[in-house]
Amino acid sequence: MENKRLNIGKKVVTFGEVMLRLSTPGFRRFSQTNEWIATYGGSEANVAVSLAHFGVPTEFVTRLPDNAIAHACIDSLRSYGLGTEGVVFGGKRMGIYFLEPGAAFRNSNVVYDREDSAFATLRPGMIDWEKVFDGAGWFHWSGIAAALSQEGADACREALEVADRMGLIISCDLNFRKKLWNYGRTAAEVMMPLVQYSDVLFGAEPEYREIMGVEPVGFKAVTAADVSFETNLPAFETFMRKVSKAVPRCQKVFLELRNSLTANHNLLAAVLLSDGKLHHTGIYDIEHEVDRVGAGDAFVGGMIYGLRAYPDDAQKALDFALAASALKNTVYGDFNLVTVEEVESLMQGNTSGRVSR
Repeated sequence: MENKRLNIGKKVVTFGEVMLRLSTPGFRRFSQTNEWIATYGGSEANVAVSLAHFGVPTEFVTRLPDNAIAHACIDSLRSYGLGTEGVVFGGKRMGIYFLEPGAAFRNSNVVYDREDSAFATLRPGMIDWEKVFDGAGWFHWSGIAAALSQEGADACREALEVADRMGLIISCDLNFRKKLWNYGRTAAEVMMPLVQYSDVLFGAEPEYREIMGVEPVGFKAVTAADVSFETNLPAFETFMRKVSKAVPRCQKVFLELRNSLTANHNLLAAVLLSDGKLHHTGIYDIEHEVDRVGAGDAFVGGMIYGLRAYPDDAQKALDFALAASALKNTVYGDFNLVTVEEVESLMQGNTSGRVSR
């Protein structure tokens, strides 16, 4: 990215499916509930909302049916400051996912209902990418869009080719979802050619293994003071260099690490290989998690903001990304509704939880 200077004035474009999220209230199981909490969410929309809250001009691109639910979703996205001029209409339905929140030793569970959704039936040629990318400096997408269908993967390639030709910085979140890859090709087959367009790459250890065959190191910290993370840094550096070798164009490889002690008690850390140098964070110990859905997307949103706001300070960009992700665990819903000031306050160690008056 040395020849692609980060222009804070230029907009970020994210691309993916936004869905209706239906969650059981009060940590009920699916079999216990006869009512649902309705919100909206989806990886790339979550990233876009984070960026908008950080004051970054952001455009979200997707395909939705032309009906009242989809328009209500667009109204919700616009209320957070997102540009939605790149949304195209077509198809019969909006994707849905059902969430059964985990508690203590019971894991969360997600059931998708997105087959034949407006986005899942997206085809190349449906989006005018040159128009979408006019005035943009950054394009972000994820592996979810490529997982839904071969046509979706082809649409991702179309977007990447145009973004590359127009000189945008391209970031990718591997976002491997085993339940989605059902059209006869493996994630590695489809994703490896597409991630070669990446200037910036993000994933969790199991995702890098699934897509690139790089075996995880493992993050087993059980307290914020656990020294095992720093002891394993040489192994993490080897891991990151293998990823970097698999994607030669990529200059910044991010890895967020999570150890789940229970469904509501998690420890987070992160590492970054930036222009050949390894950076790492400390550890956040989150004992009373509210909602972990979207925490990875919050990291990506923080990552993009951090790289734009602190272009010459990779360590600060990494610290910002992890602090943003840690805060997301305290916010209900997919969207990370926090400010730059709140993230920077946490980066400075302000964790008292006192009332702000």
